[in-house]
Parts: sequence; C-alpha cells; structure tokens
Amino acid sequence: MTDQTTPDLRSIPFQTAEGTTSTLAEYGEDTVLLVVNVASKCGLTPQYEQLEQLQKTYAERGFSVVGFPCNQFMGQEPGSMEEILDYCATTWGVSFPVNDKVKVNGPGSAPLYRALKKAHDEEGKKGPVLWNFEKFVLTPSGDVHRFRPKTTPDDPEIVAVIERNLPR
Repeated sequence: MTDQTTPDLRSIPFQTAEGTTSTLAEYGEDTVLLVVNVASKCGLTPQYEQLEQLQKTYAERGFSVVGFPCNQFMGQEPGSMEEILDYCATTWGVSFPVNDKVKVNGPGSAPLYRALKKAHDEEGKKGPVLWNFEKFVLTPSGDVHRFRPKTTPDDPEIVAVIERNLPR
C-alpha cells in the first residue's frame, strides 16, 4: 500500500554510525530509499544478502538501502556499533549505510520511525513495527511503501516499486 508522506520526512535528523547528525535528504531528493531496521541475531538476518544485492544492482541508478540497527526485539542487536559494522561488512559484505541503533516502537522511538509508522502496509494496516527487517521504500515523489518483515527484499513487489521510481 502507498502512503503520501509529508515533504519533511527526508529532513528528519538521525545519528549516523559515526555519531554525526544526518537526514535522508542527504541521499538526494531523486533517490529511492529502502529504510530497514536490521539486526545481527535475528532469524531474518539472511535478508542482509538480498538488501546488499539490491544496493549493488540499483545504486548507480539512484537507489540506496539505509539500515538502522534495532535491539528492541528480544535483544537481537546487542553489540556496539563497531561490532555491528564489522559483522555487516565481514559476514554479508554490506556496502550500504548502516546508521546508529534506534528504537522503532514505544517511548523514545526515533523521530524518523515515528513518521514512517504512519504508513500503511499491503493490508492497509499502520502502526508499530512488527519485527526487525520491516521495510519502507521512499520514492522521490514522497510516497512510502511499507513491507512487513517476512517480505523479502527481493520480493517482486518491492523490486517493482524500486524500478518504477528510479530517476535514471
């Protein structure tokens, strides 16, 4: 399901893995983004492979995966940022940006995720992130396409949204 977001979604600040403040706008206004909360010790962790494949396939055409580690679901991301980045690079060859850990639900949830959770999924439901590896595809026009954790990154629906909205 598609939701139109407010124009300022890409201007919501977040912390990078290096501790600096950034926004999704820094990826470029024409870039298609796949925002995903990731974890190293989750049954869905093998999705890193598909996320990286999307990054390699589409990065040169105006696309980026943007990862946010999350430890809210049964302690599935307990490590330090250094450990997380090392794991992503050495185990999965991750080249896409992995930012600082975030809370995606409840008090203290990251402002970006408070905004993203207003988007409806394919069943028309919005609200809390259900688990790690929930995906939000942001298009240059401001649409948000939400896919629940068990939908793999290479699902034809996700790929179609990405390809349909690539600027080049």
